[in-house]
Amino acid sequence: MMYRLVADAAMVVHFLFLVYMAVGGFVAWRWRRTVWAHLAVVAWGLVSLTTGVECPLTVVEDWGRRHAGLQGLPPTGFIDHYIEGVVYPEQYTNLVRLGVAILVLFSYVGYVLRRQ
Repeated sequence: MMYRLVADAAMVVHFLFLVYMAVGGFVAWRWRRTVWAHLAVVAWGLVSLTTGVECPLTVVEDWGRRHAGLQGLPPTGFIDHYIEGVVYPEQYTNLVRLGVAILVLFSYVGYVLRRQ
């Protein structure tokens, strides 16, 4: 039971992390100090995307699932398992990534303009 809770908690935190990556720049419009946390999240996202480094949350979820007697995550990881092909068709992956990048850039432009 405990392993399942660990896996489920890691999955929820992972989803929240991805949502924060997409819209955290807008949160910084209201709470300016959060921009540093958002920059770190975006930096991690870029490193993970460009180098293929596995996210620690994926490792934790996979570990919890396997120890709970469930099937582990596929080798392609969290995004491929829960998002690609589920939330949007897999062939639109690059378009979705571009959309998130534009959203983040727009939020940062707004952040800078609101600071002045």
